[in-house]
Amino acid sequence: MDEPTSQMDSLNERALTRAMREISATSALLVIAHRISTVRAADRIIVLDKGEVVATGRHEELIRMSPLYQRLASSPPDTTPDADMAAGR
Repeated sequence: MDEPTSQMDSLNERALTRAMREISATSALLVIAHRISTVRAADRIIVLDKGEVVATGRHEELIRMSPLYQRLASSPPDTTPDADMAAGR
């Protein structure tokens, strides 16, 4: 799934997140996202920077060890790099 929640309101995002959790209980699920809330509960998060893997782990691990993930996690949802670019920032 590529950016499955990018245009959703928070109510529908929660519903999709619940459905993704149910599916992932019995299947592998690959989700590409900029919103930390979309991947926060994932078993494994892979952080990319300019196409290179810079960190992997669970949310709690990445908050401790990855400066890039820390920055992304602390950014308001509308200030992801893609949102900034789209807004001309």
